[in-house]
Amino acid sequence: MKITIIGVTGFTGTHIAREAIARGHDVVGAARSASDHDLEGVEFVALDVADADAVASATATSDALVLTIQPVINGFTLRELVPALLDVAERSSVRLGIVSGAGSLLVADGTRLVDQEAFPEAWRPGAEAHADAFEALRESGTEVDWFVMSPSQFFGRAAPGERRGTYRVGGDELLIDAEGRSSIGVEDFAAALLDELENPKHHRTRFTVGY
Repeated sequence: MKITIIGVTGFTGTHIAREAIARGHDVVGAARSASDHDLEGVEFVALDVADADAVASATATSDALVLTIQPVINGFTLRELVPALLDVAERSSVRLGIVSGAGSLLVADGTRLVDQEAFPEAWRPGAEAHADAFEALRESGTEVDWFVMSPSQFFGRAAPGERRGTYRVGGDELLIDAEGRSSIGVEDFAAALLDELENPKHHRTRFTVGY
């Protein structure tokens, strides 16, 4: 398939693009600046995600649009961008996938991870923005085939992990392994996202992956 990835030069976007290329898919990689990258086989375009016409152009011949950007960017929150993204997805007849965070997932007592006292304050605005975007999608009433995919608690540059070639899939609750840890490596996260694009199982909902 042909996949447009917005935020392709970021840590997660880069790994998703590499996984897609390795599987033989065509990738359009979009970012604010496409001048500094080391991704072979990616067709790069520079755009502002708030420019709906530019996003539509980059997505016009794609089968899927994957968004992996900061939830607060250039003065916009991800929730504010949701209506335009849904409009682009509808016009281009593409599946919309949004990479979220773990903050709005539920923990054992039924409350959100972001509401826990130990949740880092510096991460709270981003977690709330991701949660707001998810609510906007759920409340939209759209017929666009969208999904939100959340990693486990420990994920990203600080915990890239080594590829295991396996993962578990959950719903709205944070996944915890047998040792009490919630984590997923970025390469396995990217593999899980491509698995979902190739074999869709989650429609207009959120899911999470972890070990």
